[in-house]
Amino acid sequence: MADRTVAANEMAASNSPDSLSPADRQLVDGVLAGRRRALAKAITLIESVRSEDQGRAEKLLDALLPHTGKSFRIGISGAPGAGKSTFIEAFGMHLVALGKKVAVLAIDPSSQRSKGSILGDKTRMERLAQSESAFIRPSPAAGALGGVAARTRETILLCEAAGYDVIVIETVGVGQSETAAASMTDAFVLLQLPNAGDELQGIKRGIMELADLIVINKADIDKAAAQRAAQQLESALHFLAPQNPHWRPPVLMASAQQGEGIDEVWRCLSEYRRLMESSGEWQSRRRRQAVAWLWQAIEEGLMRRFREHPAVAAELPSALEAVEQGVTTPRYAARRLLMLINRYF
Repeated sequence: MADRTVAANEMAASNSPDSLSPADRQLVDGVLAGRRRALAKAITLIESVRSEDQGRAEKLLDALLPHTGKSFRIGISGAPGAGKSTFIEAFGMHLVALGKKVAVLAIDPSSQRSKGSILGDKTRMERLAQSESAFIRPSPAAGALGGVAARTRETILLCEAAGYDVIVIETVGVGQSETAAASMTDAFVLLQLPNAGDELQGIKRGIMELADLIVINKADIDKAAAQRAAQQLESALHFLAPQNPHWRPPVLMASAQQGEGIDEVWRCLSEYRRLMESSGEWQSRRRRQAVAWLWQAIEEGLMRRFREHPAVAAELPSALEAVEQGVTTPRYAARRLLMLINRYF
């Protein structure tokens, strides 16, 4: 135990905030003061793929880490057309009216061809974007799996350090890969449409098991259909083992367009937080998230070092060609490439 404590202290000292440059110290102060321009610049820094920026980003995060951890992190997912942006704006405006500071991290899908994203969430949340108590940051998924961007976890910490009470992560869409979004939030909300009951077979079991709350949005369009969908989803949830013994996910109905049911969603999430904190599950979930982040960072680092290794870079083109032409199996080619760096491990 003593050795582990010493190692942890040495690791913390290696990234001491005292080693920040004057410009980065000023950036830290700006984030802590809640200045949105400073927060935006800090997020741009941590999203940079330049090696010199990555070192600065790590020191910046370490300096801000003691000021994080107090927010309510809420992930919101749903199929295209479920009204995620409209719901988030109505939800955010409700929280602002209650005196909360709200940050929205909106993840846009990236084109597989151009690698670009539209990043139009600010235009879809115009009222919320104009609020002094809100901060909206669209980021491209850029090939990251899990419905989130590559640096969403770091961005959450920056928003917490800037004093935001509630951080909403709008994911790309419904799919089994949404597990990444659930692994970095305190509550995971799944939006469904009133006709969801007719498409119940198409809903992934994995995403249903991850949900802490299901909301039938656009319920004003057809209230009878919304009620049927809610009943069918509640029945389906009985066949799934709850991920937490202290909470069974409820199914609520709302209309973000009309502003109906939004207050009930917040009351439900507040009760969820109270129960999770009193049971200790809240703290346990945060610890699991930190460990998951560590492993993700290790995997990213190993993959980067693998691709940058001179021997791999020299051999990779021929290995790719052999696999494409069916001369060798991907598994064999991978083993050959990995053998090139075995002596370093």
